[in-house]
Amino acid sequence: MSDTSWLRPITTVTSAARASAPEASGLLRSLTPLLREWLPRQRWFAGKGRPITGFGLVCATELLPADGGADAPALLHLLLDVHQPDCPPDCYQLLVGTRELLPPALASALIGRAVGGRLDGLTLYEGLHDPRLATLLLERMRTSGSDGHLRFSAEPDAVIPSGLAPRLSVAEQSNSSVIYGDTFILKLFRRISPGCNPDLELSLALARVGSARVAAPVAWFEATGLHEEPATLGVLQRYLPGSSDGWELALRAVDGAVAGADFTDHARALGRATAEVHTALADALPTTLLRRPQIQRLATSMAERLDATVAAVPALAPYRTGLLDAFRDLVTFGSDGGTVRAQRIHGDLHLGQALWTPAQGWVLIDFEGEPARPLTERRRPHSPVQDVAGMLRSFDYAARHRDPASPYAAEWADRHRAAFVAGYAERSGSDPNDSPVLLRAYETDKAVYEVVYEARHRPDWLPIPMAAIERLCRPAAPFARLSRRTRP
Repeated sequence: MSDTSWLRPITTVTSAARASAPEASGLLRSLTPLLREWLPRQRWFAGKGRPITGFGLVCATELLPADGGADAPALLHLLLDVHQPDCPPDCYQLLVGTRELLPPALASALIGRAVGGRLDGLTLYEGLHDPRLATLLLERMRTSGSDGHLRFSAEPDAVIPSGLAPRLSVAEQSNSSVIYGDTFILKLFRRISPGCNPDLELSLALARVGSARVAAPVAWFEATGLHEEPATLGVLQRYLPGSSDGWELALRAVDGAVAGADFTDHARALGRATAEVHTALADALPTTLLRRPQIQRLATSMAERLDATVAAVPALAPYRTGLLDAFRDLVTFGSDGGTVRAQRIHGDLHLGQALWTPAQGWVLIDFEGEPARPLTERRRPHSPVQDVAGMLRSFDYAARHRDPASPYAAEWADRHRAAFVAGYAERSGSDPNDSPVLLRAYETDKAVYEVVYEARHRPDWLPIPMAAIERLCRPAAPFARLSRRTRP
């Protein structure tokens, strides 16, 4: 057992005490002018494009106190409400390092020098960039227990060695991750909501039933006593050395398509792996059946997202009627007595969420669902067809990523989409082709989401989802059944 005497909580400020707590006032006075400038520049900050009007201190815990040395760092864990116009505040998790002087090696992590308040005169920086502080965080994960409102937990058989060298991952956008040696990866959620994050909940459920299609969690930490239920803050999982990202593998296959490069075996295996994950989740967690009222609400929400996107992206307007047909058909399906099996699913499945590993084959990662959706929605049961549709859209993206107008794109996408569906049917015993109305509705909904995303963030990519929009909205052509053929 490691010595944790250096860990001590400082004052914790809950919502009821914010206005009068001197500690909150002192910290916010130091932080506010710096974070107004720094937060909007972070990849994981969701409020870009809107001014920050204020901050509220939810919780502050000093994981490493300052010892007075000029070169010694301190680590402050913060949960902050960020206020912006016309929306409720979002809670963000920050790990702020403080030093009197910042070493040149940490210059890129600079937040700024505090003037006034509790941190007056100290240099503030992103603590995850500092190997000393990142190592401290892993050390804290090795010991279950609580520090103020922070609670650390681990699986009973977890063995977490010390001395693993940390390195900050640069691959993520909505969260932050630190890799320790080739053994563990710690994901820290930036945008915090009350409740168990599905990435922890579903990964634990899969690992505990022995699934080989998940990177098993070994420890995690959460905020307690601040909301009606604990809020997940971070998850420490097994790292998968030597793994290859599914998106990059697919792009290599697309680049070599003219020379005969083929990815269909991988696509089919990924379909089987996805079905295995769905089967394991259905066995481990409750399932339900969606009937007419729930199906109608599902179709209505899809139609509302379409109208919001048409308002934001006028180029979609000519296709609105044809796209609405997909959602009307779903309503008709429910009205005619159709039902939809629902369970816990991945929720944001695409090629970038799949890793090919030498030891385990395909492993799915990042089970938190679409971060922009409310946590309560992401934790509800949904149709597994939603995940299937997401992966089908991803194959289309891979095919058109280099050149949306490529004559090979449509053929490559169709061939690999078919291989994925065939593999899924082999393992699940349920062929997504047997649910054409549901599959078309989910794929249409996903393509509509892609249109607004690309229009806002990557306009050069807009032709990729627009090609799918043109295919999906044709009223004279029923949704094409994906062939079980997996070879050209």
